[in-house]
Amino acid sequence: MQTNRNSPKMKTLMVVLGLSLFTLCVAEVMQLIKRGEAVSSFKSPSIESACHCESKNPIGYILKPFEKLEDKQRFPEMIQEIEDPRNQLQRNQVAFGVAIGNVGNIGPYNREITLTYKTIFANTGSYNPDKGIFSAPVQGMYYFSFSGHNQSQKPMGLRLMKNGEQIVTVSNDKSGEDHETATNGMTIHLNVGDQVYVTLRENMWIFDDDNNHCTFIGHLLFPFREKINSRGRREGQ
Repeated sequence: MQTNRNSPKMKTLMVVLGLSLFTLCVAEVMQLIKRGEAVSSFKSPSIESACHCESKNPIGYILKPFEKLEDKQRFPEMIQEIEDPRNQLQRNQVAFGVAIGNVGNIGPYNREITLTYKTIFANTGSYNPDKGIFSAPVQGMYYFSFSGHNQSQKPMGLRLMKNGEQIVTVSNDKSGEDHETATNGMTIHLNVGDQVYVTLRENMWIFDDDNNHCTFIGHLLFPFREKINSRGRREGQ
């Protein structure tokens, strides 16, 4: 049976189908529009929103904490903390070993004097042989030892000093004709620039020859990175 497309029923059917397709298309378009608005309203994260930077310049943001530093002298310390490890290692290699040498008798004097040890066995640079003074290049714990030699018929008295204060001492009273040697030592804390040296007390004698009886040695045991007080404790303790 052949269908007549020009019949009223067929025309009505085609109109209904067309309207249905049009309605479906409009609904689909409206759905897509709604989805597009939702996507556009969403704000994707950015560097600015994540870091809450006041400045859009990232370099300025990174350096901003440094602007709050009250003490500008902190910058050299920060550079020192990140310096070449080889320089740090070199500063931590501190040691010296010296002797008075072949000079015979020294003393007596009517005042206390600082002994100068001119025979150098080892010196990383912190001991001054002209002045007889060791100056600490780094903060840390150090060990020092010294010895004195003389004839027992003459009194001997030596003092190990730190910044003008006695640490330990050795002495030898008159007792005979023999030669005698006395020695002492101590482990102490030093700050940068502290000075350690040996003195000959007034009216006392000391003797040395090419056997190097009278010696003075010292070396760094280990450095401190924190500030330590005179009692060897961290500041605040």
